[in-house]
Amino acid sequence: MANLFEQPHFIAVEGPIRAGKSSLAQVLADTLHARRIVEPENNPFLDRFYQGQPGMAFATQMWFLMERHEQLHDAEDFSFPVVADYLFEKDKIFAYVNLSDAELALYNRYYQMFRSDIPTPELVIYLQASPDVLKQRLRRKAVPGERAISDKYIEQVAAAYEHFFFHYSASDLLVVNTSEIDFVNNNRDLQALLRRLSEPVHGTQYFLPLR
Repeated sequence: MANLFEQPHFIAVEGPIRAGKSSLAQVLADTLHARRIVEPENNPFLDRFYQGQPGMAFATQMWFLMERHEQLHDAEDFSFPVVADYLFEKDKIFAYVNLSDAELALYNRYYQMFRSDIPTPELVIYLQASPDVLKQRLRRKAVPGERAISDKYIEQVAAAYEHFFFHYSASDLLVVNTSEIDFVNNNRDLQALLRRLSEPVHGTQYFLPLR
């Protein structure tokens, strides 16, 4: 992988919940001796949002927006590679799923202000998976705070990701279909993905592994 990643300074790994973002980002960061930017944790509003409590969607979204901005706005200033668990635009994907029109109008005013000083990755790796696969992985992982996530919400998020990345062109993009592979638990699948990442990515390209 060294030859491919000598040039990209900033790499982002994206995908819906349980697509494997954090696992792949950690492998890449270890391989590249890169600084890893981890998805913000301990959002004090998130559990109540998953439980459907009124008013929690906007509070949850604004907390993530500010935390992600703080993490990413200095990413281009480092002299060594950076691997992030997410793309800053992720925040807006979820805002469009979660917020009302009035909330979204207010959110967008802050989003535009914050987005202006966030660097764009040279390479984005989008981990794609079907809603059914995501639901299975969510149940298997059984994280306590995620038990309240509905099947409908998973379907909405997966559809929003598909729509966003269908139109994405801001950087080189590798779309990885993970529905038929499990690189988190299967080393053979992981090595196949790493072999693909050892090849150049130009524009939008797809990795559709066959078993």
